Amino acid sequence: MPTELSPAPLAEAITAQHTFRNAMAQLAAAVHVVTTDGRGGKAGFAASAVCSVTDSPPTLLVCLNRGSSAWQATTENARVCINTLSAGQQAVSALFGGKTAMTERFAGVEWLERAGKAPALAGAAMSIDCRIVNATTVGSHDVLFCEVDEIIDNQAGSSLLYFNRQYHSL
Repeated sequence: MPTELSPAPLAEAITAQHTFRNAMAQLAAAVHVVTTDGRGGKAGFAASAVCSVTDSPPTLLVCLNRGSSAWQATTENARVCINTLSAGQQAVSALFGGKTAMTERFAGVEWLERAGKAPALAGAAMSIDCRIVNATTVGSHDVLFCEVDEIIDNQAGSSLLYFNRQYHSL
């Protein structure tokens, strides 16, 4: 005879998720717009889950929700440009972090189009061109391991951070 599950495990899971999200809001993070272009199409998304993995070879990781409208193009193209936003580019983050149509995301922003590479954001603190060399799935996200091909350092002087669910400049 089947046993009925009590609602307690679900309530505990929801509480744990809420507690985790609140804790993660206390971690300051640089804000990035990750772009891709190629046979899978042009796409982009906002990301704060970006960090270095190793310098030999230079590799970063980027976390991408598998439910994202940018997921298919990003994984199919296997190339990205990680654009670290400068202070004052909050509107770009909001544009790429919401439910805005992909063509509209790219329409209102100035891009540096480069043959065979994903679009680089004009005015970004830096743009890092990468090849996705590995990926692993964890929960709702794919962790993309991205080997660096080129770094464009714009020496912007200030970066956009996200902390406590608000933008800040550093």
